[in-house]
Amino acid sequence: MRVGIIGLPQSGKTTLFRLLTGAAGGGHEAGVGIMRVPDSRLDFLATVFNPKKITPVTIEFVDFPPLTKGAGKGEGFAAQALAQMRTVDALLEVVRAFANPAVPHPEGSIDPSRDAGLVEAELLVADLDVVEKRMARIDENLRRGRQGDDPRERPLLARCHEALAVGVPLRKFGLAPDEGRLLRGFQFLTQKPLLIVANVGEQTPADIWRGLAPLLEAPAAPGQTVLKVAARAEAELAELSADEAAVFRKELGLEASAQPALLRACYEVLDLITFYTGEGSELRAWAIAQGATALHAAGTVHTDMEKGFIRSEVVAFEDLRGAGGIAGARKQGKYRLEGRDYVVRDGDVITIRFNV
Repeated sequence: MRVGIIGLPQSGKTTLFRLLTGAAGGGHEAGVGIMRVPDSRLDFLATVFNPKKITPVTIEFVDFPPLTKGAGKGEGFAAQALAQMRTVDALLEVVRAFANPAVPHPEGSIDPSRDAGLVEAELLVADLDVVEKRMARIDENLRRGRQGDDPRERPLLARCHEALAVGVPLRKFGLAPDEGRLLRGFQFLTQKPLLIVANVGEQTPADIWRGLAPLLEAPAAPGQTVLKVAARAEAELAELSADEAAVFRKELGLEASAQPALLRACYEVLDLITFYTGEGSELRAWAIAQGATALHAAGTVHTDMEKGFIRSEVVAFEDLRGAGGIAGARKQGKYRLEGRDYVVRDGDVITIRFNV
């Protein structure tokens, strides 16, 4: 799972990147850091399976260079950054909602909603450029009598062009499943799930709150979530002991650590759940799309398991915990045999049987 962190200059996105990963970021090249997802269920399962190795879900965060006006056209360092940006699974956009005279805003004032609009405008331009170039290529192929293009592609791209041209990101376009598959190879930026993080200060002036309100109060959109985080304060607290951090957190009026909320939001915007495998010497957590089948889960673990899939043996985490382990779950009839079309549920502990 890869999440790209984007934003305007001086938004605090690199501070958030360091908070999440502990890695350095910033500069003209993308910084990369890995975060292991804390998981209390995995911790409990370790006491049941007693494995030699425990592997949690990890999220790779990529801190991209700041977006500036014209970035959507691939100007300057943006060309390489946009190409890399298309490879991530979701975008985490940091908008500035803190006041600091020592850190001037490139637009001259703090307005989170305006900044979100500026970032989206660049992504829209980048996607429009891809659509126009592909439509021109298809038209040229038709003119030269070349075969091979899917006849559905040109009219679908024309509809996408109409939406993008009037400022509608493709995540709000309402694509049918077959249309989504047809467009998958383009990796459109405005089609990617989007988590907007409003980077607030410990004390945010009223005028900034007014600029933030349209983002926080906007109706929920498919594939888009908005969250508030005091990135600088959280980064400083992360360097303290747990007891010291709790004291200062209370003084600053901050709630629990922002990291769990950010991770949950990444899961939600990507529509993911977690399942577990404990066969052999390794206990492992896996992230998978909501609604995925046992066959898909098998392929997530290993392609050979998907090819030779026979059945899955499944027990829900809560049932396993309540029964005290696998043996107890079997006695209580909670251990089930499921076929390839079984829809995996969050927390399922799965053993996959397959032919090599």
